[in-house]
Amino acid sequence: MKTDISARLINLNRQFYQTFAVNFSKTRQRLQPGVWQILEDVVPSANILDLGCGNGELARALAERSHRGIYIGLDFSVQLLAEASLSVPETLDATFLQADLSIPDWDKKIPKTTFDIILAFAVLHHLPGPQLHRSVLAKIRDLLEPEGLFIHSEWQFINSPRLRARVQPWETIGLTPSDTDRGDYLLDWRHGGYGLRYVHHFDEGELASLAKDTGFTILCRL
Repeated sequence: MKTDISARLINLNRQFYQTFAVNFSKTRQRLQPGVWQILEDVVPSANILDLGCGNGELARALAERSHRGIYIGLDFSVQLLAEASLSVPETLDATFLQADLSIPDWDKKIPKTTFDIILAFAVLHHLPGPQLHRSVLAKIRDLLEPEGLFIHSEWQFINSPRLRARVQPWETIGLTPSDTDRGDYLLDWRHGGYGLRYVHHFDEGELASLAKDTGFTILCRL
């Protein structure tokens, strides 16, 4: 993907989350069952980095479970971070930082430490291009303890007929399919207004190659 196209898609998502932060947060008031399943196995003393922490719903769940380790939540949306900072109990040792994973030095905003667990739920699919995917994962690997875990999820929207109906033609934003990569899509948003987001649909082979290229070993798939 050309650099200028990548920049346009990144900017499209920035504008979306700036415009629809409040309405988006209203649709994210509970954790998915798979996330609860993961939290069941999280050691209470684990130091956690949460990439794309949004409105802090996961941090609130950790606080409810009396989590004792350090928690740092990153998001590029100032509005969502403000909501998270106000709604997470002080019983959790939580820090919320504004950072954009599409910017090369995003990791420099994180205090000098390593983490037992790094989470990225519904995050990587908003980053365009394999080069950016590899760059972000390489930094994540450096931020992990040697035996640390990177736990992530990607939106499998193509498997849902309802969500497939929300795919829009690239011409809507002045692009063509040849401008983008295989697996790239433009999806609309219909809560509190009309918006558009860039989303990449990962398949298992693509994720396996990405893990291999960045030094990860896949332990399990849920």
